[in-house]
Amino acid sequence: MPTVSAHVALTLAQHIDAVFGVMGNGNAYFLDAIEKQTDAGFTAVRHEQGAVVAADAHFRASGRIAAATSTYGAGFTNTLTALAESVQAHIPLVLVVGDEPTSGPRPWDVDQIALASGVGARTYTVGRADAAATSVIAIEHALTYRVPVVLAIPYDVAALEAGEVPAAPAPRVPAALAVKGEFAEGMLDRIAEALGSAKRPFLLAGRGAWLAGAGEALGALADATGALTASSALGRGVFPDQRFDLGVTGGFGAEGAMDLIREADVAVVFGASLNQFTMRFGALFAPGTQVFQIDVAPAATHAHVGGFVRADARLAAEALVARLQGAEGSGWREGVDVVAARAYAPGDEAAPDGRLDPRSAARRIAELLPEDRVVVSDGGHFIGWANMYWPVASPDRMMMIGTAFQAIGQGWPSVVGATRARPEATVVLTSGDGGGLMAIADLESAVRSAGGRGLAVIWNDAAYGAEVNLYGLKGLAREPMLIPQVDFAAFAAAVGAEGVAVRTLADLDRLAAWTSEDPATRPFLVLDLRISGDVIAPYQEEIIRVNS
Repeated sequence: MPTVSAHVALTLAQHIDAVFGVMGNGNAYFLDAIEKQTDAGFTAVRHEQGAVVAADAHFRASGRIAAATSTYGAGFTNTLTALAESVQAHIPLVLVVGDEPTSGPRPWDVDQIALASGVGARTYTVGRADAAATSVIAIEHALTYRVPVVLAIPYDVAALEAGEVPAAPAPRVPAALAVKGEFAEGMLDRIAEALGSAKRPFLLAGRGAWLAGAGEALGALADATGALTASSALGRGVFPDQRFDLGVTGGFGAEGAMDLIREADVAVVFGASLNQFTMRFGALFAPGTQVFQIDVAPAATHAHVGGFVRADARLAAEALVARLQGAEGSGWREGVDVVAARAYAPGDEAAPDGRLDPRSAARRIAELLPEDRVVVSDGGHFIGWANMYWPVASPDRMMMIGTAFQAIGQGWPSVVGATRARPEATVVLTSGDGGGLMAIADLESAVRSAGGRGLAVIWNDAAYGAEVNLYGLKGLAREPMLIPQVDFAAFAAAVGAEGVAVRTLADLDRLAAWTSEDPATRPFLVLDLRISGDVIAPYQEEIIRVNS
């Protein structure tokens, strides 16, 4: 007869096709059922944090919810940093964990419900009679609120027989938030009027617009108004016509593009939270710009917003297009040299200290990367280089996992989840040496999962670069900020990948050759870029200015 763990596994597998985790006492029966009784694919990682990171990356790359799993106690506490990141980034996933027995905690148990709640995740605990229904409720909660949930299986319940798996209803997913009420309709009228009369209209979209499927409608709205467009870092590529797109706003943006945005007289923001980085710490728009925001959040998310509509980005954009039928475009975008405005500094062959200039390296790598790439980014000072120099086709092809919680060390397992979600694509990791070392156990997982469709670029400056820039420049002791020079190429070879120590731009010729090889036979490639820490990313210079 099926066990309680089998009820959980069989029910989840109706809606989830990918599970990532580490086996232990608390989830052994669950994983046994996943392997023997379902079609869901299990991918082992080497650290429990990596299980949650992989499930997170899977959703960001595909829009399909995935599951992570760990044992109780130490296994569960290892997931907490990644769980906090997924909560703050609004990523739905299900974390299946073992838990203390129903008779009470053992000496090694901790209050897992309280710990999960502390980082913002709700826990659902299954029993013998309700495991299937509770599993559906957990999925529904994750999808409705766009958050991770914990699904706990008490230790003394896991192997109990529970009878045949009952039929359970499919999880309900809320409908798109329509424009409702006189106030919202009136505000859309006001936005349409402002866009219709604007001389320099501007549209900004974020990840929320992508999740709403608003790209086509936003493109039509830009065409109707003659607006220039741009995106948040998580919304890159959401506008279909890149000829008039200024790229990413904030510290990742090109200075010429940011100057153009300050010329806008009307700006409408769709599905972007307008955090301090997107808003350049309040300096993105000029004081005279009329700023409107459309979002599913309960209220405007920045003080500079002068008009707000709570609605789905796609539905609101379509409503605005309907209101603006027959309108004459402003003509602003046709008179702007977008290519020149988006240009970044090319960098030098080498920095003054003799090490590689990260700008020139990023530019050269962009020329060589496969077109089908999906980029996953760890956290750290280096995040500016990929975001500035590596264009991507759509928001689901550039993921920054860790930045919501300001965490590092989530890069390698991101490759695992993205590869499972997009097996046809080349998954490119961008990571620093600090984060790369912190999660080094899952280098093996990344190599095993991605094989010849995996590539890692390690920006190796022998330091925690963000700390050096923020605190070393203030005169604080630098020794705790430094890392002995690590050979990531040797790490790669140890787990069956190919590693290349890149000290000059000529060393990147191996990437050119690798790109032309058959993914079925080429190795996972790790590029260990020995970069200069003296070249500071523009977004970091912006943070330094604000903090000083």
